[in-house]
Amino acid sequence: MTASCCFQDGNPQDGRGWATRFAPSPTGFLHLGHAAAALVAWHAACDSGGRFLLRIEDIDPGRCREAFEAAIVEDLAWLGIVPDGAVRRQSDHMADYRGVLDELAGRGLLYPCFCTRADIRREAAEAAHAPHHAPDGTLAYGGTCRGLSAAERGERIAAGVPHVLRLDMARATAEAGGDVMNWREWVGGERRMVSAPVAPFGDVVLARKDCPASYHLCVTHDDALQGVSLVTRGEDLRPATSVHRLLQVLMGWPAPDYVHHPLLLDDAGRRLAKRDRAQTLRALRAAGYDARAVRDAAMGKAALPA
Repeated sequence: MTASCCFQDGNPQDGRGWATRFAPSPTGFLHLGHAAAALVAWHAACDSGGRFLLRIEDIDPGRCREAFEAAIVEDLAWLGIVPDGAVRRQSDHMADYRGVLDELAGRGLLYPCFCTRADIRREAAEAAHAPHHAPDGTLAYGGTCRGLSAAERGERIAAGVPHVLRLDMARATAEAGGDVMNWREWVGGERRMVSAPVAPFGDVVLARKDCPASYHLCVTHDDALQGVSLVTRGEDLRPATSVHRLLQVLMGWPAPDYVHHPLLLDDAGRRLAKRDRAQTLRALRAAGYDARAVRDAAMGKAALPA
């Protein structure tokens, strides 16, 4: 799980220390997998003389809680991790994300989609060909609402029909100069150029009623705004990198380097997750484990003592 070995000299492009971030959602207490993710980012920044940032991704008001946000800061401090600078809370900056959506809409790259999740599943089931899944495993949208006229869209919006905003992938990739996205990724201690097509994701959602801006949009905006130069995250998010690179190209944002680290798994081979009631850091602390033992377990250096 260790990742600092190949980053201790900092960014090879400018010799500066890495600016990294840990960006949890306050929807539950942190578990050992979160500790591992935070430690990878923290070590990369500290070992290179850079900056470690904490960002709270609380764009989903229905699931996020202030109590969990406070617990995040407390648990990180117990591990010995203190962020550099103020914590950025995404819910305080919705106007920033709205501005990005307005710009993309003004360039003809967004359209309202009135299909429900049930509609999309039904259309996929009724299609003559096998349903198309995006690289991240989700069901790709077939584009039903893409061809609606401006008048039809206006009538439905005026009538209060719920809708999301989707990125017109064909138009977006044409403006970006092609479907293949490129980025720099650290693999096995080596910095490599990686390429992947973005079109297989289909017309991704960038905003919805219950979440005014999507993860894809918020994370790329904030990485650019905060000067994040090295994005460290779990390997489950690697497929999304092509979508993020497309948004960076469209908005003229800088491209950071990426590290996608292995995920911690439970005894059944499943990744640790809040929904599966993975043991939390505060439960480990209450059970008498010290911070060093938990850090070592998170980084794969030693198992937690029985």
